[in-house]
Amino acid sequence: MPLDADRVTTITFDSYSTLVDVDAAERALAERVDDPEPISKLWRARSLEYTFVANQIDAYQPFYEMNRDALQYALDAHGVDVSPEERDEILAVYHELDVFEDVRDGIERLREGGYDCYVVSNGNPEMLASMIEHADIGDLIEDAISADEVRTFKPAAEIYRHAAGRTGTPIREIAHVTAGWFDVMGARHAGMQGIRVDRKDTPWESFGEEPDLTIDSFHDLADALGV
Repeated sequence: MPLDADRVTTITFDSYSTLVDVDAAERALAERVDDPEPISKLWRARSLEYTFVANQIDAYQPFYEMNRDALQYALDAHGVDVSPEERDEILAVYHELDVFEDVRDGIERLREGGYDCYVVSNGNPEMLASMIEHADIGDLIEDAISADEVRTFKPAAEIYRHAAGRTGTPIREIAHVTAGWFDVMGARHAGMQGIRVDRKDTPWESFGEEPDLTIDSFHDLADALGV
């Protein structure tokens, strides 16, 4: 169904691929390997897959550790031998990923329109603190809500319900903004409206219901909300 703008009082944002560009991690790999793209893609895919599996087998560990293990797998799968120290130097790029250009101005418009804005992410608190600082949005974000607080990753309904409680907002009044298809579905399943950010003009999944709104910048959301 289309976005019900009148219902929205609070906006939550995913972090990685939504506020900051995880593809920028490829540059850290490029300093050490000849063909970084397939390693970077496998790293990201395995990182998400590990969180999905962890939810089902009660094997939670902070996302930074999940990401480290996924990176190690991607390096091993491509026969890249680096020391643990070098691996951790690559991993540290997650503290300074490129920020999408519409992020600060777009969130500023939403704040000026009267909406409280939060980050809701799989990232652990330290990762989110550094991301918010690097993105220069600390003055615009009310708080960062981490999966670490409930030891459960997206798209489990528990994290979205926890976020609603932390924001003090009825869950149906929250619009969740994310580039992740599974995150859109998880938010909608929990009772939020799901806003998909599609900056790369990719098709929506053939599985599952459509997002409530698809945008290619945060300004599109501000327009849709009339601010």
